Amino acid sequence: MKASRLAIALILAALILAFFVFDLGDFLRLEYLKARRDALEAYFLSRPWRTAAAYFAIYVAVTGLSLPGAAVLTLAGGAVFGLLWGTVIVSFASSIGATLAFLASRFLFRDAVQRRFGANLHAVNRGIERDGPFYLFTLRLVPLFPFFAINLLMGLTPIRTGLYYLVSQVGMLPGTLVYVNAGRELGRVESLAGLLSPGLIAAFVLLGVFPMAAKKTLEWARGRRALRGVPRPRRFDRNLIVIGAGSAGLVAAYIAAAVRAKVTLVEKHRMGGECLNTGCVPSKALIRSARFVAEAKRAREYGMRSASVEFDFAEVMERVQRVIRAVEPHDSAERYTRLGVECVPGEARVVSPYAVEVNGRTLTARNIVIATGSTPSVPAIPGIEEVGYLTSDTIWDLRELPRRLLVLGGGPIGCELAQCFARFGSAVTLVQRGARLLPREDAEFSAMLAGAFRAEGIDLRLEHTAVAFRRAPAGHVAVCEHDGGRVEIPFDRVLVALGRRANVKGFGLETLGIGTTADGGIEVDEYLRTRIPTIYACGDVAGPFRFTHVASHQAWYASVNALFGGMRRFRADYSVIPWCTFTDPEIARVGLNEHEARARGIAYEATTYDLADLDRAIADSEARGLVKVLSVPGKDRILGATIAGSHAGEIIAEYVAAMRHGLGLNKILSTIHIYPTFAEANKYAAGAWKRAHAPEGMLRLLERYHAWRRG
Repeated sequence: MKASRLAIALILAALILAFFVFDLGDFLRLEYLKARRDALEAYFLSRPWRTAAAYFAIYVAVTGLSLPGAAVLTLAGGAVFGLLWGTVIVSFASSIGATLAFLASRFLFRDAVQRRFGANLHAVNRGIERDGPFYLFTLRLVPLFPFFAINLLMGLTPIRTGLYYLVSQVGMLPGTLVYVNAGRELGRVESLAGLLSPGLIAAFVLLGVFPMAAKKTLEWARGRRALRGVPRPRRFDRNLIVIGAGSAGLVAAYIAAAVRAKVTLVEKHRMGGECLNTGCVPSKALIRSARFVAEAKRAREYGMRSASVEFDFAEVMERVQRVIRAVEPHDSAERYTRLGVECVPGEARVVSPYAVEVNGRTLTARNIVIATGSTPSVPAIPGIEEVGYLTSDTIWDLRELPRRLLVLGGGPIGCELAQCFARFGSAVTLVQRGARLLPREDAEFSAMLAGAFRAEGIDLRLEHTAVAFRRAPAGHVAVCEHDGGRVEIPFDRVLVALGRRANVKGFGLETLGIGTTADGGIEVDEYLRTRIPTIYACGDVAGPFRFTHVASHQAWYASVNALFGGMRRFRADYSVIPWCTFTDPEIARVGLNEHEARARGIAYEATTYDLADLDRAIADSEARGLVKVLSVPGKDRILGATIAGSHAGEIIAEYVAAMRHGLGLNKILSTIHIYPTFAEANKYAAGAWKRAHAPEGMLRLLERYHAWRRG
């Protein structure tokens, strides 16, 4: 604790201690007030301003220090000053005192509490930022909640001080009026509890619920306003129309059909979307072929004198297409038709909140789900069109291996494909604007991947920014800015892997006034609903995580809320989101890493386990990599895990399940893992955490006990 915090804490503690040591609370009892009422009134009549100032200061001190007696002081305000001035003085004094208690709690405890429990409080903080005034107003209106506890607890949240004061001033006013008015007839007050009848408490509760009810009413009104002037069909052709048959759209349609809703799925290009046709499936097929080539080059590590692989790149790419065709039936129109989904090929256009136009037909539905996915983002760099760039969508058309491949972007897509083409024999140069690869991961994992890339001959150009392209007699040239100068990089083909942008244009959303987010996606609320209450969005087009598994996860919420939102709605849950970059080594993560924990001020402990010690990794000649687990200081609760190494994408699943279901490192340690497997790395990481938290005092006692037993 800083010196200033310690000093203030000691001062406050001394004042509170003095209050109890000197029995000052006796002056704030109902009996004392009733006995001294005449003397207090006489003093007020002779010195009104001095009395009001002293009363105000005492009230602020009592509430600011969270001392008992505020209710009696409020009665005194009515007894001495009357209803009008008593209410005015008490209202301002109580609000100022409450705000001082709020500030004291914030100054002394908020940073420590957020550091220690930040992960648990993340949802609470978001709720306060979004609806804090409504929650506070409700609490202030209902006298069942101790006001001093509200002051201290709200100080730990991110609500703004000025807003806290204003809401408190208004919210405490009804209760203040009740107590001040009762103080005018002090002689008839027998107990504080008697002031609040069950009927009055019920009235306060109803009044407290009013803000949240008003918020819901406003949401309903906004929805009605968005639909104003739009003719609503007397009868709908179907319950749901889903636009886009990628991962999100397929799952949304599947769920609707599973609950016997009538659903139409519209796709203008290919069923399965980006994941099946140009993303996850083809890239993993290519990675597997490239790994086979790389493993052959390591023949001596496996005890072989030599091994060689002969391949035709065109045949490798044909295998990729065979894999797509093998997976294709899982996402086919035939399969979904059998499941009860009406599959309509064609370009959809949303013409109203209830209608979609496809191939000249107008289809109506109670709700619409937008799942139009994303496309590669290509910056407007001078000359890029002339050199004929590739993206993760078009690279699958290649049948000739580029001699020199330039990759723009050091994110997951750029890294995966750069390593693949390097293993097939391309001279790969990877240009990354930042200082390291995979900038979302911790630095040691980025460095581990960079070392592997350099060992395989990939030319890494970190902190380089492409600013121009031009044709040259023997290929092309990229001009990059680096360290204040310009660098020219020759290449034959360029792959642009600089992220993806949401597909939000071309199907009618512009005419409906549906907003977009800062990163270009469709703006949705926590229920994945747009500003128009009949239209939902999920997957890459909505964000914020653009992964296939997150798209499927969101699709459940979008479809269920669209179909059953009138009865119950579900907030999309992003609390445990895993992902993996399928390079060699693979890098997988779930939850927080150190970089994010430090940025958010969350306290953590980091436990690591080196895969060089894992028996199965040694047996497979894959003894490189790291498991890093972040946990709550002093506890085994997992905040996040990052794994680099062979099969990292599979190993991480245990941490995903543990975090999702509240299991700690002790549970992982006590779970039997098959020997020898890569999954044992999780058990050994848990063991490393346990050793760091061994009870040394108890172990010393046991050592003495065993020595005594030996005689």
